[in-house]
Amino acid sequence: MTPTFGLIIVGDEILSGKRADKHLPKVIELLSGRGLALAYADYVGDNPDRITSTLQRAFASGDVVFSCGGIGATPDDHTRQCAARALGSDLELHAEAEVLIRERMRDVAREQGVPYEADRPDNIHRLNMGMFPAGARIIPNPYNKIPGFSCNGVGAGAVHFVPGFPVMAWPMIEWVLDHRYADHFNRTPQTEQSVVVYGAMEAALTPLMQRIETKHPQVRVFSLPSVDHPQYGRHIELGVKGPASAVPAAWQQLKDGLHKFGAQLGPELVRNL
Repeated sequence: MTPTFGLIIVGDEILSGKRADKHLPKVIELLSGRGLALAYADYVGDNPDRITSTLQRAFASGDVVFSCGGIGATPDDHTRQCAARALGSDLELHAEAEVLIRERMRDVAREQGVPYEADRPDNIHRLNMGMFPAGARIIPNPYNKIPGFSCNGVGAGAVHFVPGFPVMAWPMIEWVLDHRYADHFNRTPQTEQSVVVYGAMEAALTPLMQRIETKHPQVRVFSLPSVDHPQYGRHIELGVKGPASAVPAAWQQLKDGLHKFGAQLGPELVRNL
């Protein structure tokens, strides 16, 4: 079965408004480009207890979850430690991560024209970025070699941890998708068909929506009201979405029902998900 995909975004800077989240729309784009979809997203600040409980739910869900942020080695980075707590595991220096982090430190020393000092306190501290829960697998980072990591959850589920920086996180998420979930790409193409409805109230259309979902259980009906749309003004966008093979029959039932209702219809919209 196609996995359910989730997203966790960690950081006080997002919740305070200091930085605008860019991960949500990008992850939706990365998934939809592969015929997949995001089912949910959670935002959590830099509170270790909340991060831990959020990760416990993720590990127990059986879903594939991407977690962005908080895997550095500064005092406000808690995600690695919280992942270990959520799993009831110990943190340990991942052997491959250590090699990559030391490579990065050598690269920086070379760029600065200074000798690499492995035992210098700040270099020893940087190895904390390779402290992962026992049994974790690394996620390569093409930007600066400092890896992320993946931990298994219940069943086929897993949580994949990447940095908060988009320039690092996004190619790392792509790597995970392409290397671990390619078998699920474009397996069940999704389609969305909708129509602009003028002068109708959602409550009056609800019975029709319920009948469609009852008759077509693979399909979801959606209703998006707008009061000040720049093109259509006050209207409802009413539609159905689901597997491409199941949508046409539900879409026909929706249109037939709207015509019987006497609804004033505008443009029809089609979107392949």
